[in-house]
Amino acid sequence: MDTQNIPVHVRLWNKHFWLLAMANLLLVMSSYMLIPVIPLRMMSRGYSMSQIALVLGVFFVGIYLFGSLSGYLVQRYRRKRVFSISILFLFAVTAVLYELSKQPYNSFDYMLLVGLRFLQGAFFGLSQLVLLSTLIIDTVEAVHRTEANHAATWFGRFALSLGPLAGILVYHYMNFGTVLLLSCVCLLVSFVFVSLINFPFRMPSEDFSRFSFDRFLLKGSHWLFINTALVTSAVGLLMTIEQSPRFYGLIMLGFFVAILAERFAFADADLRSEATTGMITMGIAVLLLLTRNQASVSYIAPILIGFGVGIIGSRFLLFFIKMSDHCQRGTSQSTFLLAWETGIGVGLVISFGLLGCEPSYVLWLCLVLLTVALILYVAFIHGWYVKHKHR
Repeated sequence: MDTQNIPVHVRLWNKHFWLLAMANLLLVMSSYMLIPVIPLRMMSRGYSMSQIALVLGVFFVGIYLFGSLSGYLVQRYRRKRVFSISILFLFAVTAVLYELSKQPYNSFDYMLLVGLRFLQGAFFGLSQLVLLSTLIIDTVEAVHRTEANHAATWFGRFALSLGPLAGILVYHYMNFGTVLLLSCVCLLVSFVFVSLINFPFRMPSEDFSRFSFDRFLLKGSHWLFINTALVTSAVGLLMTIEQSPRFYGLIMLGFFVAILAERFAFADADLRSEATTGMITMGIAVLLLLTRNQASVSYIAPILIGFGVGIIGSRFLLFFIKMSDHCQRGTSQSTFLLAWETGIGVGLVISFGLLGCEPSYVLWLCLVLLTVALILYVAFIHGWYVKHKHR
């Protein structure tokens, strides 16, 4: 039987890997804590829904800015230095946002805000690409790399709940400026964690071009990219109608349930069962939110969403890895990251820019996207993946 085949290696969990995994968690948290609070701040200052959509969406466009350069940068310069400089620039941009937040509203500040958010996305994307597709891979033995990829992205996935949870709590009990300061603190700690690790020198390749798809986009993975983005678009949509700390706390609980399910329920299951179960579970959660008003639904639905997102993310990540050729593991990581973030960004923009964050419209669109993703996966994409995988 073609089963899930998720490897487990105890020796992976050494001090260096813990530092890198925690650095990834804090890096992603620093950006995701701003997603729910930026709209709250902008609405309090009289910005329109379309303006909010642009400020949120341009961040995810910026993620692509350095993508084709990332392979060149880690070959031309030391990979640790590329990460460090990138995260320091991200810190500087966030600090400028903090200063801007103290100024009164005017139209120039809005255009500056758009530009700063674009730069935030660019340096966040470069930092994540280097961390996930180079630093983590290069510091573990070859037999542990799949497990390292699997575990490190789980830390980033937890930031999807921890980031908004922290941002909302700090915003409500303190203010928007304090959220930006917390984001800066997360970036500095992430920088320190990576700085504590000595990476061995690696000779650069003799032949490398300035712009390339190496460590950026995995050729031939477009259908898997679309499937991942469809699922995470639903996540982005849901983030626009949920601003309660309880919602994100329960999503985190769903993540823990997903980890247990991976270990015990799906370890020897059919290959397509994990992704299929995840999409169905998310669809059930959306249906509950649409059709039930009981208080219990507000507890059950987020857990189901977290469970579904968790197991889908793990499964699709391994699909990207298995579609890569030799020496393309880093490229598979960055492609998965881009698909994930693209979907989140599309969901945010559609909700604020087109749907006005109307809960019923948002939930119906979530249900449509998840249905399309499930039908595509079962009817076509899974079979296509089996034919095109390389590992």
